[in-house]
Amino acid sequence: MAIIITDECINCGACEPECPNTAIYEGGMNWTWSGGTDLEEVVIDGETIDAENEQDPISDDLYYIVPGKCTECTGFHEEPQCAAVCPVDCCVPDPDHIESEEVLLERKNWMHLE
Repeated sequence: MAIIITDECINCGACEPECPNTAIYEGGMNWTWSGGTDLEEVVIDGETIDAENEQDPISDDLYYIVPGKCTECTGFHEEPQCAAVCPVDCCVPDPDHIESEEVLLERKNWMHLE
């Protein structure tokens, strides 16, 4: 399951530098698949895109987490680091993106070539 940042976020930014996948972005900021990963290309809905192409923000107002890049820190840490450092506990499991530890580890390995 990915993590989501709720609307209780105070925009402190504590979570962003803690993410090993660079899946957390400031509200209104574009994001890329390549940021913080080894990805060069990504296939989305059958279409291959350059991983450096900027994607539209998921939120314009609050920090947000890209679900397709979030691994809940699986393979890096024992717990999601964003949730561990959040002063208002607004980094919580995303009920719309429930995934097994196996899927999260596969995503980590896909994004970070070893």
